[in-house]
Amino acid sequence: METQAVEIIETEVPLEKAMSLNHSRLISRITWLLSAAYEGQYDILPELEFELSAGRLKPDVAVLPRLSYDWESDIVRYPEPPITAVEILSPTQSLDGLITKIRQGYFASGVKSAWLVLPAIRTINLYLPGKPVVLVNAGTLADPASNIEIKIEDVFR
Repeated sequence: METQAVEIIETEVPLEKAMSLNHSRLISRITWLLSAAYEGQYDILPELEFELSAGRLKPDVAVLPRLSYDWESDIVRYPEPPITAVEILSPTQSLDGLITKIRQGYFASGVKSAWLVLPAIRTINLYLPGKPVVLVNAGTLADPASNIEIKIEDVFR
């Protein structure tokens, strides 16, 4: 029997594409909290990529109107903007970059609200087009665009 040499090449996932533990935990927790409370009204979808007027955008969590499903035909990049886009700041992202993504990407494409979750300071910033940012670090975040409410202590428990 002949033996064959095999070269093993290790590859690293670039940090900007790697997901941290807290980032993953918050995507899961926000998706679960919103789905449990609003499943009859909205589809809460993590990591769905959109093809929008401002380009390809992929929020950590997207809130869409309730959709009908066709399990035999799938969509890789959804063409309609979500009502709300949730972005979670990870250790490898810049705050300015995410704010630009919200203001010039999401809002330019018709998204009605965006949340920027800041794990290290347990805060969620609520962005609405043309309005000042609202920082919520206690109590309840109330999003007027979607009428969704979420308790900050539930997100960061």
